[in-house]
Amino acid sequence: MNSFQFLVALTASFGGLLFGYEVGVMNVVLVMDAFRIFFKFHSWNGDALDENGKDTNDKAKMMYRKLTEANNKATLEGVITSSFVLGALCGALMATYLGEKYGRQRTIMIGACIFTCGAIIQGISARHWAMIAVGRLITGLSIGCNGVLCPTYISEVAPAKIRGTLSSCYQLMTTFGIIVAAIINSIVWYYTNSTPAGLGEKRQDIWKEVPNFEWRFALLFQVIPGLGLAILMSFLPKSPRWLCSKDRDEEAVEVLAKLNAASTSDELVQSELKAIQEDVAATRAAGSSSFSELFSPVIRRRTFITFLMQLFQQWTGINVIMYYQSQIYDEIGFSKFMSTVVLPIINNFVNFISTFPGMWGIERLGRKTLLVVGALMMMVFHISTWACSTQTNNGKMWQYLAVASVFLFVFSFAWTWGPVPWVYQAEVFPLRVRVKGSAVGTVSNFLNNWIIAFVGPALMKAWSTRTFLLFAAACLLAWVYSQFYVIECKGLSIDEMDAKMAGKA
Repeated sequence: MNSFQFLVALTASFGGLLFGYEVGVMNVVLVMDAFRIFFKFHSWNGDALDENGKDTNDKAKMMYRKLTEANNKATLEGVITSSFVLGALCGALMATYLGEKYGRQRTIMIGACIFTCGAIIQGISARHWAMIAVGRLITGLSIGCNGVLCPTYISEVAPAKIRGTLSSCYQLMTTFGIIVAAIINSIVWYYTNSTPAGLGEKRQDIWKEVPNFEWRFALLFQVIPGLGLAILMSFLPKSPRWLCSKDRDEEAVEVLAKLNAASTSDELVQSELKAIQEDVAATRAAGSSSFSELFSPVIRRRTFITFLMQLFQQWTGINVIMYYQSQIYDEIGFSKFMSTVVLPIINNFVNFISTFPGMWGIERLGRKTLLVVGALMMMVFHISTWACSTQTNNGKMWQYLAVASVFLFVFSFAWTWGPVPWVYQAEVFPLRVRVKGSAVGTVSNFLNNWIIAFVGPALMKAWSTRTFLLFAAACLLAWVYSQFYVIECKGLSIDEMDAKMAGKA
């Protein structure tokens, strides 16, 4: 591959950066005192805690506010967090129409602008949960749309032999966005929530706001990557496959020439153009596509594989950890500083660097192998997290073993079930139903993500760390599915994949 192909894939992957920042920012925002008081998750009467989270009346030891949880905290937290995913679900459905009518490149650019608008609404939210929920729903529309189109766009400009690696860039940028959000907003949290003004002074109005800079800054910061993606995408070419499907072959051959750093008459360019034209011609000969075609005998197996793959990805429990990890560490027994700053940054860094083995393994080991191995590893580490968490009263060692199990689970996910579903759904469908097929997978992802985000706080409140046993059971089912139902498609061209899937349908 050449540098321009890599630049195109990397820029398109910035859609994942937006997704990652949105996920990472909420973990910290949800534990910011100002945010909790502003939206009435908690009240504060002026009492204080020391650095270990213990009650104190000693002014010299006062470190944090002692907040009192409201009865509806878990519900409001679930609504605000999950509204983003509900928007993403709708965005994935919109992507089908917009991606085919206006093209992948232009729709991704529009999605980035929508994301920016949603970020602004979140950052200037009034004191009611509905406004911030609407802002998150709008950013979700963008993420859902781009979640379908970014991997699809990358797969259509990447050479077949490294298509999986480049498509993994979307997941890599998602994990990078999470760690950027964690670092920036943990620093903000530390300087605004440690030794704040008013500690130890009785407050007549326990619901009175405290300075809101911290969470408004954290949410408004999303404007920067949103505008950045919109601007960068304006310089990228349209998908050559989409251009050919619109009878714009001259533009398509120019894009292919640029992607291959060759002239329009080059043999490689012409052979790629011919393959695309033949695919488009075959698609047209078979008639226009519809969602019902996804359930035809030739295609239905890949539809079910894609839907279930994204379902199991969410029920591994990854987003309960990413959305609520600070609260999980607090439940295990760590201090506020460790739970909010140190451990999330370490965990998000593990998530980021673990994506690189996946980019290597997805082409060398294959998609199916990563799914099978990853499901078993995640099941083991969920069980060990629960087992160690039951012993935390017996010493600090058990706390660190529990959190190490969480990190190992995240490692297991990030190099297997993190990238594979996105790569798989972007490459298994024929051209004329590719966006629709990819949308089915993305809808499955965000539908189950929404369920997890909504019920996550209630699950953790009711079951505590026993919730990890539920996710361990889901990982066991994911292993059965991967071992006996998923079909390997490593290294196949789109045409070869069609033939293999049709034979297995």
